[in-house]
Amino acid sequence: MNIVCLDMEGVLVPEIWIAFSEETGIPELRRTTRDEPDYDKLMTWRLGILKEHGLGLKEIQAVISKIDPLPGARAFLDKLRAETQVVILSDTFEQFAKPLMEKLGWPTLFCNTLEVAESGEITGYQMRCEQSKLTTVRALQSIGYDTIAAGDSFNDLGMIQASKAGFLFKSTEAIKAAHPELPAFEEFGDLLAAIEGTLD
Repeated sequence: MNIVCLDMEGVLVPEIWIAFSEETGIPELRRTTRDEPDYDKLMTWRLGILKEHGLGLKEIQAVISKIDPLPGARAFLDKLRAETQVVILSDTFEQFAKPLMEKLGWPTLFCNTLEVAESGEITGYQMRCEQSKLTTVRALQSIGYDTIAAGDSFNDLGMIQASKAGFLFKSTEAIKAAHPELPAFEEFGDLLAAIEGTLD
């Protein structure tokens, strides 16, 4: 029994923080898990910048409302879900992801949650579990699933390497060069064909 585990940002939808960086003109917010492997360090840094500029959840959600999935992402997901079970494993937050999930046809998403003050200031965040993507893949394997995983960033490598088959998708040159053993794709059609080739 197979289940496909996909990253969200950079794979199915644009990077939320990059879009927010461009909208606000704050270049420091372009930094993502492609650049910083330590997620806790990255988020603490981001929250500090938001506080410094007086920005909160409302401003981020306004930008997210204008983001569309990457071209071809919805059709790719629809075709894949017609063939096998799919779950999206993301380090994003429930408060960010909902409008994007609607545009993708409401796939299953496992992610984290933000701590938000009444003022709208983001004061912290709660991770679903330690090393959430790898931990989830291991849990799925423990209940009888063979996992197939795809992602683009440092925080996807654990689930990709622990799976029956794993792929890089729209990743950076640095990550691809560091992991030449992992098949890397740029187009949804190629990724779909690769995943289909691993299904029993």
